[in-house]
Amino acid sequence: MVGPRHPSSHGPGPQGVARRTALGLILGAPLLSACSNVQQGFGQLSNPFEQPTAPAGPPQQPAVAGNGQVKVGLILPLSASGNAGVAAQSMKSAAEMALAEFQNPNIQLLIKDDAGSPQGAQQSAQQACDEGAEIILGPLFAGSVPATAQVARTRNVSVIAFSTDSSVAGRGVYLLSFLPESDATRIVDYSASVGKRSFAALLPDNAYGTVVEGAFKTAVTRRGGRIVAFEKYSGDRTMPARAVAQALGGADALLLADDGDSVVATADALTAAGANLRNIQLLGTGLWDHPRVYNSASMQGGVYAAPDPSGFRAFAGRYRTRFGGDPVRTATLAYDAVALVAALARTQGAQRFAPDVLTNSSGFAGIDGLFRFRSDGTNERGLAVMRVGTGGAQAVAGAPKSFSAT
Repeated sequence: MVGPRHPSSHGPGPQGVARRTALGLILGAPLLSACSNVQQGFGQLSNPFEQPTAPAGPPQQPAVAGNGQVKVGLILPLSASGNAGVAAQSMKSAAEMALAEFQNPNIQLLIKDDAGSPQGAQQSAQQACDEGAEIILGPLFAGSVPATAQVARTRNVSVIAFSTDSSVAGRGVYLLSFLPESDATRIVDYSASVGKRSFAALLPDNAYGTVVEGAFKTAVTRRGGRIVAFEKYSGDRTMPARAVAQALGGADALLLADDGDSVVATADALTAAGANLRNIQLLGTGLWDHPRVYNSASMQGGVYAAPDPSGFRAFAGRYRTRFGGDPVRTATLAYDAVALVAALARTQGAQRFAPDVLTNSSGFAGIDGLFRFRSDGTNERGLAVMRVGTGGAQAVAGAPKSFSAT
């Protein structure tokens, strides 16, 4: 482990709590809290492969936040229209909030607008590097990450991006996001730990479903389980649902991985095909964190992997106090990224953003709980397991307090 394990303490009161939250990202620090409650619109953990909307207008003027000596680029689609622009503005506010809550941060954020396009991201990365950025946070969308990385690698600058598409991770490009493969792995591991051995799955035939499929099959094999039925759907679910329903007699658990509206439609299709979903353990991913799921009779008792809700609730309360509105769900990513680089700038000297520091196996503790970057640029998160109930979800297995040595 590199660096101090415990953050320094502060006085009592809200500011002290906030500062401890930021400082909790120091290498190897104990887990502080995790997160996940739903916000509306783009704030939910919706399909991470959705495409940004077209820019609403010309890029915004660049901005600077903080006056520290360590310069950090922050690239977001601030001028994009629709949900993309809303998310970007909320993430920018969260980044500024992290600066305000971290005690005397020695960083300066160079805030750039990529307008939601690869070309904009490339220009923003070039500007940030020209202005002395030692690391780049962002961009948000998968299509913009390679353009940013191309510029950053020529300057030997690491990138911590917010895309949920692991295919854009790589050397020097780390993803601080909610990866669907982590959800699938965690829920299979939990199910196996409580005695489930035979699995079925009904997944969407899209990029998200493909990622979940790979992680699901790998995890079942690793845990010594077997897959008795596997189908994918595109549009009409009738035939795939019928095939899975006929095989459920030999299964202990059924994975349904889709967003809130779609997963309820899938459960309804299974019921219409003759499946008794009360006789099988339903499994899901973080996309289940949705009012439609909680209000569905078919989904009651299902379990899904997600960050524990407590961290996001506390974060959202402080955000509302500061900005007068609710944060989008992805705002915690910007907060944690800024708190992380501030902590590393304080504790790690000249090697603060080196790969060996960023991929420290002990990981970091942020708003969304424990996380660590892998050498391939993807991440591992400490996720809880939540059980669906009327009006919400309750944790049935807590998030881990530390990572294993592997």
